Amino acid sequence: MNFGHSHAWRALVLAWGMIWFGPAANLAAASLVTPSASYLIRNSAEPFGLLASAVYTGGIRDKWLGVERKLDDERVQLALCDGDRDRCVSPAALRLLAIVDGARAREGRARLGEINRAINLAIRSMSDMAQYGELDVWSSPLVTFANGAGDCEDYAIAKFAALHMTGISPDDIKIVVMRDIFHGEDHAVAMARLEGQWLTLDNRRMAMVEDAYVRNYRPLFVIDQYGVKQYVDPTLAAKLPDHDPATPAVLSLAVQPSLISTAD
Repeated sequence: MNFGHSHAWRALVLAWGMIWFGPAANLAAASLVTPSASYLIRNSAEPFGLLASAVYTGGIRDKWLGVERKLDDERVQLALCDGDRDRCVSPAALRLLAIVDGARAREGRARLGEINRAINLAIRSMSDMAQYGELDVWSSPLVTFANGAGDCEDYAIAKFAALHMTGISPDDIKIVVMRDIFHGEDHAVAMARLEGQWLTLDNRRMAMVEDAYVRNYRPLFVIDQYGVKQYVDPTLAAKLPDHDPATPAVLSLAVQPSLISTAD
């Protein structure tokens, strides 16, 4: 996937690269982070311990709103199939429910790992161009399972839905879009919080990595039950007054995504 670059982000690549070579827990010790920014980072509930502000316009928000509408319809179908498997007419729903069943039988980290492993194995990696002949198609879980293929955001959306279905709190489930600063492409993963730690559920690997140990990626956007938010860089957060850590006008960045073309 490729986002339209902004001058603001390009100017901050070096700063972010320096930060990402150390765990997020060490951000307070970095010379680029002032005490004010450190306060905001420590008090963020988002993955990577960073502050994020709501996004009200733009390509990612539009794509996510479309997925949300489909998710609402699919939840009804999945609930009906879950209650009566014999009469379920959707093979895709049955395949997703089988994964959810396997996860429900486990607890804690094993539950998250089962969802990550099973969905990684159930879906073939395929770009939107190869599958649909166009860029930037975000598919709902049942569409992805019906096709048996998808790219990174399709895996992430399917995991997002499966995590909800296993009974994990919605506050503990996110989708994060990150920039691979070495390969120059964007990548989406599902993330789940367990015992206060955020774990990545990534289609590129079976092992789940804690956010503090993610390397070579710069987080751009985070998606959850409340909508889409954009991460704010520590240098901008440092300019916020200590008594008002959530002023939307200050947090808004002039970064609007263009198309998301996924190669993974």
